[in-house]
Amino acid sequence: MVAIRETVNISERRACRLVGISRSVLHYEAKPDVENAALAARLVELAHERRRFGYRRLHALVEREGIRANPEFTSRALDQWAYAKGVALKLIQPGKPTQNAYIESFNGKFRDECLNEHWFTTLAQARTLIAAWRQDYNDTRPHSALNYLSPADFAAKHRAAAVVPAALQENI
Repeated sequence: MVAIRETVNISERRACRLVGISRSVLHYEAKPDVENAALAARLVELAHERRRFGYRRLHALVEREGIRANPEFTSRALDQWAYAKGVALKLIQPGKPTQNAYIESFNGKFRDECLNEHWFTTLAQARTLIAAWRQDYNDTRPHSALNYLSPADFAAKHRAAAVVPAALQENI
């Protein structure tokens, strides 16, 4: 705004009107959110580690760690971080699946979270890193289709629910 005023020699009020902002916006200073500073830092750290995760998966991860956050904060923090870093978030239109959505979804995750993250120099290295990614995908990574449980946690939960008590087994 200073550059505009110096170049054209106009008042602050007129410069704001030309640019389309109010003077209060020009003078606004954001207050740091001390209450959520640890949460914001952890979200940034997780977003760097897991670049393809959206705010829902990041929310599931921080909740697992015992950090409480509502999805609105997580989404807002992610949007602010992306804007500050110049990252354009690409959103998929709801209800527009491809012909083979399940495998396309998995292939996209595998490509973005594993293949694009590593430069494989040997077949052995590729096998090791892919095996580690697969283990993380199945044992740690929250899956939205499983209510943000990992497949291992989901399977364990349903195995436990399916176990018939010993007293009932004797009568079968």
